[in-house]
Amino acid sequence: MATNSVAISKDVEAGSFWQGAVVVLGRFFYVLLFLMAGPSHFSKQTIGYAASQGVPLASIAVPLSGLIALAGGLSILLGYRAKLGAWLLVLFLIPVTLTMHKFWAVQDPMMAQMQMGMFMKNVAMLGSALLISQFGAGPFSLDARRSR
Repeated sequence: MATNSVAISKDVEAGSFWQGAVVVLGRFFYVLLFLMAGPSHFSKQTIGYAASQGVPLASIAVPLSGLIALAGGLSILLGYRAKLGAWLLVLFLIPVTLTMHKFWAVQDPMMAQMQMGMFMKNVAMLGSALLISQFGAGPFSLDARRSR
């Protein structure tokens, strides 16, 4: 009987390890876009494009949005205050999605289709951020270590 319980606990530990590894990989893939795109928010081209789309005070708002995206992305990746990091990404995604991907206002059908795809990608990422804001980073995170 004792042998079975040892085997079960080893299986649980092995399952927990792989489950944790998958969660870490998922967090990495989720934040990769924010970590890669965040630094571009400091370029003149990105600021100029945002200004052409009607973003008010683009020279301030765009770099600030880059900082928010980087902070939220790093928070979720490391699992450090991931719920707060997810809310930062929500704060980033809502205005960016509504101002930069207005597919309903684009006349060219091909561009409208592209902007609709970008809009829907952001909506999906917004859903993921909302899930993380409620459930946290999961195993193998700094938040999980703090709660022990």
